[in-house]
Amino acid sequence: MNPTFKYLNNMMAIVTICCLSSFSVSAETGEENEKKASAISSTINSASETTVVEIDEDSFSCIRDMTPVRHFYVDNLLGDIDSTLAAANNPEGAVYPTGSVVQLVPTEVMVKRESGTFPATGDWEFFELIVNESGSKINKRGFVDVMNRFDGNCFTCHVPAKEKWDFICESGHGCESIPIDHAMTGALQRSDPRCGEAVPEDGDWMALFKLKTMVSIGLTKKWFEDLF
Repeated sequence: MNPTFKYLNNMMAIVTICCLSSFSVSAETGEENEKKASAISSTINSASETTVVEIDEDSFSCIRDMTPVRHFYVDNLLGDIDSTLAAANNPEGAVYPTGSVVQLVPTEVMVKRESGTFPATGDWEFFELIVNESGSKINKRGFVDVMNRFDGNCFTCHVPAKEKWDFICESGHGCESIPIDHAMTGALQRSDPRCGEAVPEDGDWMALFKLKTMVSIGLTKKWFEDLF
């Protein structure tokens, strides 16, 4: 064979081998990149999936086991208590994270549900509880017909605090006032039957007596109004 042709054949063989090697490496790299992209996409999709807040009667227990913030208590059913506290303590107002629990008295509680659950309430669900030494029983839930002990609709009361305070009622938030003061709410918190023995402070029993009297008068008034 002509030396020139032999040289060219050898060069072509080398080039072919190099191209095949390059193609193989390129194919392997492509597969790796595809796997990485798939893993990243899976991670993003998992992160974007809505976390469902599972709520049953075991979700609610002693109010004093929650974290106190001023005159009420907070918790987070998904474990993100730090974010809930950050929202509760923000002086400019903030949107509470999913899973947040806000409770003023043992028998009434609001929970921040997953996005889109209750658009009208900013995804808050209201609960009316019956509590005793054995635990909690959910009497009503939702927002349409959940009432407080003075026969006021919880959602209607909280609506004025919608924009800045994410429906959380405190002094100065614009909510409808209720005939109950911090002495009464504190007495209720310290006498929560789910917590075991009460831890009363001076004046608690008088505050509870006044509250019971007010509720009785209110129920009697409503009875007459409905009757006539």
